[in-house]
Amino acid sequence: MDNPLLHLVFGGEVADPQGTDFVDSDGLDIVGIFPDHDSALKAWRGASQGRVDEANVKYVIVHLHRMLDPDHPIDFHERTSDR
Repeated sequence: MDNPLLHLVFGGEVADPQGTDFVDSDGLDIVGIFPDHDSALKAWRGASQGRVDEANVKYVIVHLHRMLDPDHPIDFHERTSDR
């Protein structure tokens, strides 16, 4: 069995909706850690849609597996699905 490619989903208020400068790191909404991009994307969509009326709130997906293993090769499916 392949190792899971861990992804963290979190969000909060940002200074600029086009950036990722979070205003209050203590107030971040940690949605969770997910074993693959598809489940992380599903969680990200749910959290984002729940706050869609708040333009200054942003949710992101962080590829923990890339931070834990920077030499991990990125396959074609991962490159295209992360856009």
